[in-house]
Amino acid sequence: MTRTLTFLHTSPVHIATFDRLLAEMAPTIPARHVVDEGLLRDARASGLTPEVTRRIDQAILSAMAGGSAVVLCTCSTIGGCAERAGRSAGHPVLRVDRAMAERAVAAGGRVLVAATLASTIAPTRELLLEVAHQAGRTVAITEALIEDAWPHFERGDLAGYHQAIAARLRDAAPAADAIVLAQASMADAAASCPDLPVPVFSSPRPGLEAAIRAYRASA
Repeated sequence: MTRTLTFLHTSPVHIATFDRLLAEMAPTIPARHVVDEGLLRDARASGLTPEVTRRIDQAILSAMAGGSAVVLCTCSTIGGCAERAGRSAGHPVLRVDRAMAERAVAAGGRVLVAATLASTIAPTRELLLEVAHQAGRTVAITEALIEDAWPHFERGDLAGYHQAIAARLRDAAPAADAIVLAQASMADAAASCPDLPVPVFSSPRPGLEAAIRAYRASA
């Protein structure tokens, strides 16, 4: 059985993004994509309930049974649960936003978390505080919830989605040392505002870099 780098997505739009990055960064690593839109839908509606957590656990176990060497969860809302499921199963499971959080915490003490879904705010805040504690640093976290951008994403209007995010980032940047784009879907918004006075961190590239290292280590 071929051992794969398995992506766990909650939207099919991420498949093309991570296929492109993987082709650039490690084209010989075989990939498999698992998409379960219901996980995000139900987590948004009811939170990370025992039932949602059970389904995340099952997705990880299914990936293992299918030959996964490493699982990369690309959804920030369920990423913490996916990591915990991996630890319970003794299998490498990474959340895509951990490496991003590490870079943001290193960049400065005032971190702005930008998100287009309210369900992403708390997991991202918890991750940043965890990373800061591990690094022996103190961070002050502020939040920018850009809910008016999300309908653009749902309609497939990615240009409008990223422009709406960029407009908010321009307003919020002066009060931060670093900006975190809490969802992988937001990554391209940074290109729409290259003149911001602070660094903007997104998750896909550093998250995949970490997954590639884990995959190679597993070999």
